[in-house]
Amino acid sequence: MALRTLAIIPARYASTRFEGKPLALLGGKSIIERVYRRVSEAVSDVIVATDDERIRAAVEDFGGRVVMTSRLHRCGTDRTAEALAIVGGEYDVVINVQGDEPFILKKQITALCDCFATGDVDIATLARPFRQEEGIEAVDNPNNVKVVCDMRGMALYFSRAAIPFIRDHERGKWLHHHRYLKHVGIYAFKREVLQRVTQLRSGVAECAEMLEQLRWLEHGYRIAVAITEDESIGIDTPEDLVRAEALLRNNEIKG
Repeated sequence: MALRTLAIIPARYASTRFEGKPLALLGGKSIIERVYRRVSEAVSDVIVATDDERIRAAVEDFGGRVVMTSRLHRCGTDRTAEALAIVGGEYDVVINVQGDEPFILKKQITALCDCFATGDVDIATLARPFRQEEGIEAVDNPNNVKVVCDMRGMALYFSRAAIPFIRDHERGKWLHHHRYLKHVGIYAFKREVLQRVTQLRSGVAECAEMLEQLRWLEHGYRIAVAITEDESIGIDTPEDLVRAEALLRNNEIKG
């Protein structure tokens, strides 16, 4: 039986690194509109969750669905959970797509949903193998979060450090001896799991690494990791937006 799926896009105006980011134009359309239309290619029920009237108005102007949520949320997961409570409905899976992912692909969202074909998955996320040409510098970069999985593709640990450590080879050759996985921060939750994880206390590992997914692991939730070969191109800063415009202009990314 097909899973009943809802996609929620949390979007806030007051970003420290890029204020007003959801409404910034990329190739003539706002970033939030591009995210919404991309996600709608894979999921029929899509909602933007925001705390800002300007974003609400913009979403309604392009024909999207939107709900207003609290300004007090610590993260997108909390905002997504509140939006689910407002919307209601008998959904099995809720996908949380950040509002700064205008190039997310239909096949990536489908891969997340496919993780729930078996009953032993609570949460699903994506990871991309690091490429040889990126070098060990990309693996060492703490902004590139790494994930290690078990033999079933379930997450064992996420870290800003280069994990695993390869003892018997020099560091510069590690990519030749192991497939390192870069975490792509898009999540899908079983409905009841999303409602529970926002109530969890922070764990020791989460506080050390500042990664909320470690809280879920520390509390025993099972996170499936689907592999994607496609890069995630998020927009975190105005400089990222300039680079994305160049990629669109040069037809390096489908608009």
